[in-house]
Amino acid sequence: MLLSASFSNTGEHRRIWGKLLLGIMSALFIGFSFFQSDSSQQGLQNIVFSVFMLTTIFSSLVQQIMPRFVTQRSLYEVRERPSKAYSWKAFLIANIVVEIPYQILLGVLVFGAYYYPIYGVQSSERQGLIVLYCIQFFIFASTFAHMVIAALPDAETAGNIATLLFSLTLTFNGVMQPPQALPGFWVFMYRVSPLTYIVDGIAATGLHGCTVTCSVAELNLFSPPTGQTCGGYMSSYLSQAPGQLYDPTATSNCEYCPLSNADQFLAGVAISWTTRWRNFGIVWAYIVFNIFMAVVLYYMFRVRKWSGASTKKGLSVFFHRIGRVGYLVRSVCVRRPAKAPERKEAINNRVY
Repeated sequence: MLLSASFSNTGEHRRIWGKLLLGIMSALFIGFSFFQSDSSQQGLQNIVFSVFMLTTIFSSLVQQIMPRFVTQRSLYEVRERPSKAYSWKAFLIANIVVEIPYQILLGVLVFGAYYYPIYGVQSSERQGLIVLYCIQFFIFASTFAHMVIAALPDAETAGNIATLLFSLTLTFNGVMQPPQALPGFWVFMYRVSPLTYIVDGIAATGLHGCTVTCSVAELNLFSPPTGQTCGGYMSSYLSQAPGQLYDPTATSNCEYCPLSNADQFLAGVAISWTTRWRNFGIVWAYIVFNIFMAVVLYYMFRVRKWSGASTKKGLSVFFHRIGRVGYLVRSVCVRRPAKAPERKEAINNRVY
């Protein structure tokens, strides 16, 4: 009964149409902005950036959910909670669950509008996994909105906090700057950001195994010594290098492309095909965490009545535990440079 009432309350045509139009129009704009990107290094970078752009609608989705939750919460706390019609846990879970069908529908529509203009038709496994990532992204946005607004008094305050958190997760998701180029502390932010795993999963699934064809601007041009072909001159190098040599029989104007497949490009930004399902599972952990924290925060700030002594003791214990968790997480996640052996210099293992 409560879910039915929640569906009827959240089923306003303008809000639902606004949510659908936001997702579909954004996906179409992004998809056709990078329509059939070529397989050059710049084309691969464009595709990864298109995934990054798709995640930028996150903040707008969150801002749509929070005002309606505030209205529903006000009605519940004035009307249903004093009459004990149902518990606060039922109210909160119903408001979270009622959004999920809309997010699933939106995820499927956004997948179709974004995926096919950029990637075309690929295998069923790839299409299925990317549509799951799209659905997961919108469910995550919904649960994140409820976590932020659960304890706060109004949508404006929650919107400011949500925008700040979203900016951090968006900035450090590995697209603008790969993790190996970040200072030690900000590597921690890269690993904590849920958008890291969404972007990694979609990019790796869509680009895995694609052959790279360098554009003219990306080729390394040179001429071999007199009397040698490009292939003969480069034979020992090509046995170790990841790239490809065009026209090995040529005796001048040799063309060398530093990459041969998209996985080598993705490795440079710490994206791997082998972690696609791991990343999918990690994002579900974030979703469960959002729901759990929404319940905890609502209980702590809007249900439980704190006395002065218990408040002081409770906050002391809470912040102490938060500090301990932060210290442990930082000790695990912060990258420390390896100490170079004596009388030896560190070796850069990048091959391109």
